[in-house]
Amino acid sequence: MTTRIGSYFPDRDQSPLSSEDAKIVGRFHDLYYRRWLEGSDTINLNWFGYPLLKCPMDLWIYQELLVRTRPDVVVETGTFCGGSALFIAMICDQIGHGRVITIDIEPKPNPPQHPRISYVTGSSIDPSIVKETHLSVGSERAMVILDADHRAEFVFEEIKAYSPLVQAGDYLIVEDSNVNGHPAYPEFGPGPMEAIEKFLSEQDDFSIDARCERFLMTLNPRGYLKRKEKRSS
Repeated sequence: MTTRIGSYFPDRDQSPLSSEDAKIVGRFHDLYYRRWLEGSDTINLNWFGYPLLKCPMDLWIYQELLVRTRPDVVVETGTFCGGSALFIAMICDQIGHGRVITIDIEPKPNPPQHPRISYVTGSSIDPSIVKETHLSVGSERAMVILDADHRAEFVFEEIKAYSPLVQAGDYLIVEDSNVNGHPAYPEFGPGPMEAIEKFLSEQDDFSIDARCERFLMTLNPRGYLKRKEKRSS
């Protein structure tokens, strides 16, 4: 059964943080992520009993974007245990629209089964997987969430491969751009943030939607990329 959808969506630019407040946010973010690296469970979540590695505030933003934009398909790279794919599929149930294609080179056994979820096994940058995904999406509207290998060069290849699926007004989300000192896990090395910066420096089709970071805590800083509307000639 679908849920009647309201019409309220927060849609305004947020006031800038003071330098001191920005430092507090950065310190908390570092603590939040570092505790997970040290064996605590800050980002070890479950959705209906299936694990997923997310920040709850990012999941709330995902829900808002799904309800607001109502994509025909969500392409997710990095299935892990399938918890995030199930989260998205169940939001789509409530909307009454949408499906999920989730890709992983080595998914965990016994992922959740749901009629809206299609599992694809392989590298998300393998040309055959990219082609298969593009054919599956076709002309439908897609939201893309990248959460596979976080090395900068890999993420950049993913962005190039899947950004063409995103239509004007829709979203490409690059996860875990917080690593390599942005502001967490500085020893990681070049990662998603560096891939984002390279991508944005080479094209003008996407812009960062800072409104998606209004909760201050996000594992995806500068990672919510919205495709710009086409300019009328």
